[in-house]
Amino acid sequence: MNARVTDEQIQFYQDNGFVVIEDFLNAEELETWRQHVGEAVANRGKRKLAGADWIEEDNYYARVFAQRINLWQDHEGMRRLMLDGRLGKMAADLAQVEGMRIWHDQALIKPPWGNPTGWHLDNPYWSFYSRDAISLWVALDDVTRDNGCLYFLPGSQKTAAYDNVSIGSNIGDLFTAYPEWSKTEAVSVEIEAGSCTFHNGLCGHGAGANMTPYHRRAMTCAYMPDGSTFNGQQNILSDEQIATYQIGDLLDDDAQSPLIYHRSKPYVKLED
Repeated sequence: MNARVTDEQIQFYQDNGFVVIEDFLNAEELETWRQHVGEAVANRGKRKLAGADWIEEDNYYARVFAQRINLWQDHEGMRRLMLDGRLGKMAADLAQVEGMRIWHDQALIKPPWGNPTGWHLDNPYWSFYSRDAISLWVALDDVTRDNGCLYFLPGSQKTAAYDNVSIGSNIGDLFTAYPEWSKTEAVSVEIEAGSCTFHNGLCGHGAGANMTPYHRRAMTCAYMPDGSTFNGQQNILSDEQIATYQIGDLLDDDAQSPLIYHRSKPYVKLED
C-alpha cells in the first residue's frame, strides 16, 4: 500500500480540498479489496446499513449508486481493511489533526447506465460538524468521464458553511445554497483502479452518470477527527444511541467509531 503522503500532497489538499493518490493499492491488494467488498455487499442483500432494517428502495437515488454502509461491522475481511491504522494516519496527515476515527465506510457502486451523483457536501449529513472531516475514495475499477468519475470544486471547503442539499434529480441544487460557487471551474478526476482520492467533508463534489453497460465500483470511508462532538443529527446512529446523546457530547464510542490512529499512540499495521 502506498500509504505515505508527501508535503506537496498535504499542501495541495489544504489548498484545494481534495488530492489524488495514484497507485494506492498494488495489484494483489486491489484484488483483495475487490474480493472483500464483493462478498460484504453480496452478504447484505438490500440492507444498506449494518444492524439496521434500512432497505434500498427502487428510486432515483438507488440508480445513482448502490450504497452499503459500515461493511467493517459485519464482514471480517472489511474490518481488517478499514481498521488499518495506515489509512487513519494518511487522513490525519492530510487534515493536519491529531487523531482519526471511522465515521462510516460505504461501498458506492454506480450501476450500468446509472444516474449522476448531484453536487453535495458530506459533513453536513453526519452527526458531527468539523472543518477537518475527510473521506477516502478508492477506485475498484478504472474511473473515467464515461462511467461516473468524481468532480470537485477546488477550494470550496474554505467558504462552505453547513448548508447542504439532498442528492436528487436536479444535480445543481447545491448552487442554490452556494450561488458564489456557480462560476467555479470543476475539476474532473479520472483514475485507474487501485488509485484513490481524499476529500474534505466540506468540499463540493459530485460524479457523472455511468454511460456504460458496466458497474463502476468504489469503496469509501469517512473519517471523524478525534474529539468531535454530537450535533443532534441521527445519520447512521441507532435510536438507542441517539437516546443516550445530548448535543455537545463527545463521540468516542470505539464500538461505533473506532479510533484507528492518534499521534500520541503507536498504531499497529493490520495485515491483509
